[in-house]
Amino acid sequence: MAIHIPNKPETAYIVRLADNALILGQRLSEMCGHAPEMELDIALTNFALDLIGQANLLYEHALNLETLASNVDEFALTRSLDDYHNCLLVAQPNVDFAHIIVRQYFFSTFQKTQYEALLGSNDKTLAAIAEKSLKEIAYQIRLAHGWMLRLGDGTEESRARMVDALDCLWRYTGELFEKDSTLSALIKSGASADFTLEYKNWQSEMMKTFSQAGDLQAPDILQMLSGGHDGQHDENLGHILKGMQYMQLKYPGLQW
Repeated sequence: MAIHIPNKPETAYIVRLADNALILGQRLSEMCGHAPEMELDIALTNFALDLIGQANLLYEHALNLETLASNVDEFALTRSLDDYHNCLLVAQPNVDFAHIIVRQYFFSTFQKTQYEALLGSNDKTLAAIAEKSLKEIAYQIRLAHGWMLRLGDGTEESRARMVDALDCLWRYTGELFEKDSTLSALIKSGASADFTLEYKNWQSEMMKTFSQAGDLQAPDILQMLSGGHDGQHDENLGHILKGMQYMQLKYPGLQW
């Protein structure tokens, strides 16, 4: 069966949520066995499992709303690059532990705001997925926040790496709170509250954390980068898909 593009705004938005979770989960899975200590190795692996679990629930719900593929695996793992609609942030590479922590903190605090906006959704399945996911997100934020403080207010080396991570990743955060036609339609239909109104509060929370983390500063960015929600991706996502899609493309219809 061919892969189909969602026709309904709600389905397109659910796919966006699922793609965010899947791609970040895949990025974190790359760290299995490579984290700086055993406790962190287990934590990051669990984060990956949580996110891929969220993605699976969301894809299943999307396929119940529209016939996009014959099954979740086919839809999740065989689309072309421009048919993925995750934000750019989640595909950014695991440069070092500082980059992983900053990326996780940015995304998890945003995802908390985004999923809280779904708790009152008139789509009860989507609201239930959000409620379940928020319990996992709370732990992800707690661990990432703790390491933001430790690394930012730690050694010269750890601080320098945090500064580099902020310089690289801050430019991707504006996209998280963009209100496009898909999100606007969802808000109008009652499927989501408007979480984009929380952008300034989210920024204030980030600045507070930066201050606590050795007085780190957000870099001056003249223009935020975006396009992921519209399927405009670069080689970062391409590298992820090359490994992630191999088995499904090599052996179509593969089942475990």
